[in-house]
This record gives sequence, C-alpha cells and structure tokens, in this order.
Amino acid sequence: MSTNGTGPHPDGGAGEHPTPEQLEADIARQREELAATVTQLQQKLDVKSRARDEVRHLKDRATTASGRPRPDLTVAAVAAVVLLAGLVVWRKRH
Repeated sequence: MSTNGTGPHPDGGAGEHPTPEQLEADIARQREELAATVTQLQQKLDVKSRARDEVRHLKDRATTASGRPRPDLTVAAVAAVVLLAGLVVWRKRH
C-alpha cells in the first residue's frame, strides 16, 4: 500500500480519491464494526453475567416447565445416594 496517496483506497479504486461521502460512510462502517467488537469483548469479559446465564441454563435443563426437578434426574440422584451408602456400609463390614 502506498503512503503518498496514489495507492489503493478502501473503496477499491486505485489512484482515485474517495469522495467525502465515501470517507464518511467508511468511517461510519468502521465505527459500527468497532462498537460490535467492543460489545462482544465486554460480554466475554463479564464473568458474573456469564456465570448467571450458565446457572439459569443448568437450572432449565434440570427442571420441568413447572419448575419441579426432572423425575429422571431425581431417580438418578437417589440411586447414587443409595449406592454410596451401600459402599460405605459394605466397606465398614469388611
């Protein structure tokens, strides 16, 4: 790219000078891109909000539409507790 003003321009024309309207449009586009990038970075760096969203997501997965625990997960949790208790009792006896 040339630094003397005769090289390619952002609008693709070689050696042509962009009009003020083209420059303003390019600046506006770049501002929008920068704003979108900053917004994305802010969202990625907002750990508290991301953690809250993850908790909400996990809660939605673990409950029914009415807000009650899913029966299959309840059965699995009870089975895990019974298995753990059985292992503790078995180990104490041997």
